[in-house]
Parts: sequence; structure tokens; C-alpha cells
Amino acid sequence: MSAVHVPDFSARNYASFFAAGALCCTISHGAMTPIDVVKTRIQVDPAFKGLGIISGTRLVLTKESPAALLTGFGPTAVGYLAQGGAKFAGYEFWKKKTVELAGDQETAVKYRTAIYLGSAGIAEFFADVLLTPLEAVRIRLVSERGYANGLASGFTRMAREGGLRELYAGFLPILCKQVPYAWGQFTVNEFCHELVFRSMDEDTKRNLSRTSSLGISLGSGIVAGFAAAILSHPADTLLSQINKGHGPSGSMAYRLTVLAREAGFRGLFAGLGPRMIMTAGLVSSQFLMYGEIKRALNAPPGIEIHKD
Repeated sequence: MSAVHVPDFSARNYASFFAAGALCCTISHGAMTPIDVVKTRIQVDPAFKGLGIISGTRLVLTKESPAALLTGFGPTAVGYLAQGGAKFAGYEFWKKKTVELAGDQETAVKYRTAIYLGSAGIAEFFADVLLTPLEAVRIRLVSERGYANGLASGFTRMAREGGLRELYAGFLPILCKQVPYAWGQFTVNEFCHELVFRSMDEDTKRNLSRTSSLGISLGSGIVAGFAAAILSHPADTLLSQINKGHGPSGSMAYRLTVLAREAGFRGLFAGLGPRMIMTAGLVSSQFLMYGEIKRALNAPPGIEIHKD
């Protein structure tokens, strides 16, 4: 059984975790804006129904212009700057707390799946408080052409016309989307690393080259990205519908139930292919950048509770 070292992270360490998470998420999500635009159109625009990422991109270019592929870049960059910092720093914080609550190394390793899931879920909840209004603006800009010129005007219009209620209308579906996403992202990544390291002896692990370490992070991130996309996609589809104003009136839970029934299994997974490609790129690049930025900031590594 591997030892569990619980470091005493300082406020500066958590600030470094936040900065690394914020930068890796805003860079990766910002770069993926064109794919996300096409994915959202496939989910909410009848003209894009049944199209894939390549054919959908061609249709956007034909009907509009290359600039349309950057629609929503502002709220994407700002939203994921806040959300990414809170999520990554929160995961480090809650994993440390839950490992301490476990009491000893054997208990922590035995219940590591629950620790990963719980830490990711709690961190994502608080991160989504920051993300939800900006995600609502992004989806409105992408799905309703001409709604506003950018982040500031879109946020102002939505706040003026609907207030906090409209800005946070998607909070429940965004939780349903982002919490499973975080579960897949962090938990699957942890277990991919564990599987790789369990196949190595101690000397090999200690003497891993930089290239090998980056390769492990990249491969683990790709697998975790696929898992995150599959787990979160139905709620992602419903979130796009909610923010475009679809569905009946009533409580959010009722609206989600009706929309899910109307969409059916096939409809809930519309656009999954493009999103799997996008999410694999997002998650793998985030973990690579997160590690490199932490190293540049001299931040300590996170807690490992892998089973030997």
C-alpha cells in the first residue's frame, strides 16, 4: 500500500493552484471556441441537425463568415478563467481535506474513488456559481445571432431584461453538466495515472524523463476527456435548449424533464462526436498546462493516493 503524504499547503500554494487552473482553462476553452460554436448550433439550430463538426463548420462559413466561429469568445475566456481557477484549486483543497478526514493511508487509498468524486463535485459546485451567468451569455450569443456585440453588451442586456433569474436560469442544468464532467475529468485521470504507474517499478517511476511524464499526462487527459464528454453531454444539450428559451414554463426540474423526454436518447446525444473531440483536447491540454504552470510558479505537486 502506497504512503499518503498530506502536505501543509499555504495560501500562496492555493493562489498558484488557482492561477494555473485559471490560465489552463481560459486558454484551452478560448482556443476551442470554433468547435463549441458548431457543437452548440448542432444542438439548437434545425438547419444544423444531423451535421458533424466538418460539415457544420462549412455551413457556418457558408451562411455567415469566419468571424462567426469566434462568437462567444469573450464570455468563454472570462467565464472559464474564474471557473478553472476555482475548480482546480478547489479540487486540491477538498482532496487534501478528505484525505485528512480518512485518518490513515489505508482508509484513504481504500476510499480514493469517493475522495476523487467528492472533491471534484464540491469544487465544481462553487466554480459553477462563477461560471453560470457567463455561460448563459455565451450560449445566447452563439444560438441567437445578433443578440449582442460581445460579452459586455450581452451580459448587460440579459441582466436588464431578465435579471439574476435569467442569468442563473441554467444553474441546475449546468451543475448536471459540469459535475459529471468534473467526475470524469479528475477521477478518470487519476485512475489512468494509477494504472500506468502500477506497471512500473520504483526506479522507473523515479527516473521518468520529461517526455515520458508529458506523454502519460497527455494520454490520461485524452481518456479522461472522452469520459467527461460522455457523462456530461445530455445535460450540455439541455443547457443549450434552456438558454435559448426552449421548453415549457414551470420549475427548472420540470422543464428539464420535459425537454429530455422530447429530445429522447438520440437527441440528448446530438453533437457528441464534435464534443468528444473538443473535450479530449480541452482536458488533455488543461492537465499539461496546469502541470507546467504550477512548475513555473514553484507550486508543490498535488496529493497522490494511488494504490500500488
